Amino acid sequence: MHGHETSQVIESFNLLWLIPFLPLLGAVSNGLAGHWLQKRFGEKAVHTIAVGLPWLSFLVAVVAFFKLRSLPEGALLLDRLWTWVAVGQFHVELAFGMDALSAMMALIVTFVGSLIHVYSIGYMHGDESYFRFFTYLNLFMFAMLTLVLGDNLLLMFVGWEGVGLCSYLLIGFWYRDLNNARAGMKAFVVNRIGDFGFLVGFFILFWGLGGNWGEGGYHLGGQASLAFRELPALVAPLADKLLWGVPLATLVGIFFFVGATGKSAQIPLYVWLPDAMAGPTPVSALIHAATMVTAGVYMVARMNFLYVLSPAAMTVVALTGAATALFAATIGCLQYDIKKVLAYSTVSQLGYMFIGVGVGAFWAGSYHLLTHDFFKACLFLGAGSVILSMHHEQDMRKMGGLGRVMPLTRWTYWVACVAIAGFPIASGFFSKDEILWRAFDSAALLVPGWVPWLLGFVAAGLTSFYMFRSYFMTFTGETVKVHGHEPEEQRPVVTGVLVMLAIGAVMLAFVGLPHLWMHAPPALEHFLAPVFAAAEELPRAGHGHGTEWGLMLASLGVAFLGLGIAWWLYRGRKNPLPDRLRQAFPRLHRVVYNKYYVDEIYQATAVRGFLGLSRMNAWFDVHIIDGLVNGAGTFTRALAWIDGAIDTYLVDGAVNLVADSIRAAGARLRRIQTGRLPAYLGGLLLGGVVLVVISRILIDIYG
Repeated sequence: MHGHETSQVIESFNLLWLIPFLPLLGAVSNGLAGHWLQKRFGEKAVHTIAVGLPWLSFLVAVVAFFKLRSLPEGALLLDRLWTWVAVGQFHVELAFGMDALSAMMALIVTFVGSLIHVYSIGYMHGDESYFRFFTYLNLFMFAMLTLVLGDNLLLMFVGWEGVGLCSYLLIGFWYRDLNNARAGMKAFVVNRIGDFGFLVGFFILFWGLGGNWGEGGYHLGGQASLAFRELPALVAPLADKLLWGVPLATLVGIFFFVGATGKSAQIPLYVWLPDAMAGPTPVSALIHAATMVTAGVYMVARMNFLYVLSPAAMTVVALTGAATALFAATIGCLQYDIKKVLAYSTVSQLGYMFIGVGVGAFWAGSYHLLTHDFFKACLFLGAGSVILSMHHEQDMRKMGGLGRVMPLTRWTYWVACVAIAGFPIASGFFSKDEILWRAFDSAALLVPGWVPWLLGFVAAGLTSFYMFRSYFMTFTGETVKVHGHEPEEQRPVVTGVLVMLAIGAVMLAFVGLPHLWMHAPPALEHFLAPVFAAAEELPRAGHGHGTEWGLMLASLGVAFLGLGIAWWLYRGRKNPLPDRLRQAFPRLHRVVYNKYYVDEIYQATAVRGFLGLSRMNAWFDVHIIDGLVNGAGTFTRALAWIDGAIDTYLVDGAVNLVADSIRAAGARLRRIQTGRLPAYLGGLLLGGVVLVVISRILIDIYG
């Protein structure tokens, strides 16, 4: 191993590369031959490859997980492939690593991602671009697995950019619809803004590590790689370094977080995620659960050793997450598109994860990421089942009574609602409650811990309300008919996936049961502890168990309050009060329903500003730059014309005049050269006579 050696147990495991490679193989196979396979052998040939390879990837991840569990705590499985970058003493390897955190992430991505692949068989049946859809889906898994298993910061960034590309391809999958194409482009552009911040942070970090050119090549602070296993020791001195008068750790942490706000849809770069609903529903589930949006949370958790050096950066992360959780929850309360409700719930739940990692409870934020993957995938795929049955209708006002005809979809959706709302019979309660408790008890921020707790607490009540609102509006009341027929439950390939995800959303509670209940650290906290060792010394307020019990009961109470209000207003769709409230407060309803006009504000300011700037630059280019260039060309052409005229009329004229004179004289002289002998004799005779006459005259004159 190059550079800094640690006491960490590092075990070589030469199968790790297969975890990201197998989905990549599926993407390449269907990308090159999928059209022919679909046309020649049908959809089965396509999805056999596209679904089978991710499941094989999951099996390799399981084998790697148990191999990791057999090693001492804090061990790392490492698979070095080759040296990727070599500049002097600076080496970056193309290598994959698996510690506790990346093991959890790899299992999530491969298992939930593979379930979504299975679900897609039913959802995308009959689509003319069936093979292309699965190509993109496989590529998405490859990019996300590269991100979470990359052994160094540079390889993680490759996966980081890869998931951005795949989200663009999948959100705009049905690109013939202009709105879908625009939604894909919006996601791509917004994420490029965030990625610019990530790159700035990366460059500042690289500079701060003390890189310099010297004898023997490039040296990076005496170290020779950007491997995560070496970065903690390298980053520690950054707490005392300043840039522009700001601690370097703070600058790097905030700029990295700018990238995270793009990938994980936080204020102010959250606006792309609701529009991501333009893609097929399995895409929504994959983006919102197993891949894209978890990337930012994973990055902050992975870089925990950097963030603990900067209370300012942690405060920015926690407060941004808390504000986003509440802001998105208020919007979700008044949406009618079932996928839009779930989209804003994702933005809100990601806010909770950032509260967790922001206050230093990295394991709690990671635990909520884990539970969210299951209940949010279940919600989105349940919504997809409803949308299929409703012939792609997504407006909940046109639904109702589906619980009677779609019992499996109904009950799995109910379980997922219970999980996200925070009831202790499912995992979401334990992950969210741990985050809120650790926020309240935090003393590591520049603000009191009760500030992010309060914002998250209010958002929790709103979450319970809008999720059960979506349940009651969709599944209760009189059963609607579509084209004269009642909707039907979907095929087992769809409902089976929903059941598995619902079971996972309940069973994951056991890995995070709190210390209050078990008198021992939660199993997941213990498993992840070596990865987050840097956070052990963060200060806490020291509130007792009584306070923790009180906050837990308060969280349960606010969840019941949200459920009760949703039940009162929307169960059976008979209560006229929602319509009366909308009529009583039309402006408030319009503002919240239109998402506080944030998109319109962006359009009027940032978008129009950049378009105006681009038009101004275009005008400057055409009239100034091109004018100067064209003017110089015109001036040069004028000089050339004058020079040509001088050459043509003076120089060439003089030369031609001499030549013409000689030619004229020659022409005249040529007349005496007739070639006729009588003429020559006549000439001689005439000449002789002239000479005789002249001679006689001269003799007479001069004697």
